[in-house]
Amino acid sequence: MNTSIIFDMDGTLFRTETILEKALDETFHFLRKNEGWEGDTPIEQYREIMGVPLPVVWETLLPDYSVSVRGAADDYFLNRLIENIRSGNGALYPGVTALFEKLTAMNCTLYIASNGLIPYLEAIVSHYDLHDWITATYSIEHIETLNKSDLVAHIVTTHNIQDGFVVGDRLSDIVAAQTNGLTAVGCRFDFSQEEELRQADHVINRLADLPDILSKSHISVEGN
Repeated sequence: MNTSIIFDMDGTLFRTETILEKALDETFHFLRKNEGWEGDTPIEQYREIMGVPLPVVWETLLPDYSVSVRGAADDYFLNRLIENIRSGNGALYPGVTALFEKLTAMNCTLYIASNGLIPYLEAIVSHYDLHDWITATYSIEHIETLNKSDLVAHIVTTHNIQDGFVVGDRLSDIVAAQTNGLTAVGCRFDFSQEEELRQADHVINRLADLPDILSKSHISVEGN
């Protein structure tokens, strides 16, 4: 039996904090130099909204700035994130590639659904050679609503998914699973929140725990 697993990227597969603070610091240095920003980089405020689409990030962090300034910050931040990935400053969570190999052997089809932008996701997938296991990577840019549930619905429709899981660390991932008739697996990782995880169907503390959940859900393993 084939099953589909849709993974979030930031805070689920990719340890975003390894490049986040550096890229955000670089961006706000740019804003201090060019747009009159005063004060420290609002890293804690960003952590509170981690996982939302970038337009929402800049509306939150730069509420008193123009759309053009927010756009400039968005472009600069994206470029710095990508450069840090390509420079090897980022990291996957432990066991990602081993997990993908095991899930592929279990006859699972893997997808990524992320609020990240297309170039950012492509940089991660390319740098860590995830193309070998991931059938398709979907960015929030692929839909007009900037809503994670709609993005997962797009994947479900495009690939005619009948049975599957969404694995992620935030409420948007959990809701996206459940509104599309899929099973929600919450990840108790760096940016997760306990009150959000309580709404998941399952919760894992490490990616290596995922195959056990699949097995308990009566997903057949090839050869068994």
